[in-house]
This record gives sequence, C-alpha cells and structure tokens, in this order.
Amino acid sequence: MSAGFAEKAEYIASDAVIAAVAARAAASVPGVARLEPGVLGLLGHLARTGRQWWSSQDIAPGAGVRVRHSGGWLKVQVDLSVRGGCQVGEVGQAVQQEVVRMVAQQTGMLVDAVSVAILDIAPGAS
Repeated sequence: MSAGFAEKAEYIASDAVIAAVAARAAASVPGVARLEPGVLGLLGHLARTGRQWWSSQDIAPGAGVRVRHSGGWLKVQVDLSVRGGCQVGEVGQAVQQEVVRMVAQQTGMLVDAVSVAILDIAPGAS
C-alpha cells in the first residue's frame, strides 16, 4: 500500500451514522426529555427496523433526527421534547452546540446548520 493512498482517501459517514451520533448528542443535553420522531421519522424507523430484521444487523438509532445534504452543506434537524421547568431556548442552543461538537468529533464531518424543533414540554420538574 502506498503512502499516497491514505492522503487521497475520502471518508464519508452515512446519513444514518450522522443521525445516530446527533440523536445521542441531543439526548445527552440536560433538559431534553426525549427525541420525537414525527410521522416521517416513524416511517423511516419502520423501514430501518425492517431492514434490520431482514439483515440481522443492528441499525444505529436516529429517531427524531433528519440529515440533509444541500449544495455541499450538511444540515441536521432535531425534533424533541423538553422537561418542564427548563428554559426552552437554552436547551435548544445547547442541543445545537452538542450536535455540532459530537458529529465533528465522531465522524470528522462539519455540520453547517442544526435546526431544533421543540414539539412538546413534558410535565414535571427539570
């Protein structure tokens, strides 16, 4: 193997891997109650579950997260619920920062935009 090969190699993480990393990052932020997959997310989850069942492989969980590539940009959408009693804006910003940090750290890819949709506030204290 030549030394030039490693310099020219391109490493790409799949959208499912990026979504799984982003989902774990978002869920780890204090104040996040759970990720919310929504209707499209549920359909994608069913498709992944079926693929997992047929192939006997574990599929990285990414429910509640959508990854889009647009014009060379990497965009991540996170849908979640927060715990009652917390500042929604602060939780949203913390999720954005943690997703950017963890995706870069674990995949080497730079996220250009993270959109966070707060779909619900779970009752109870934070």
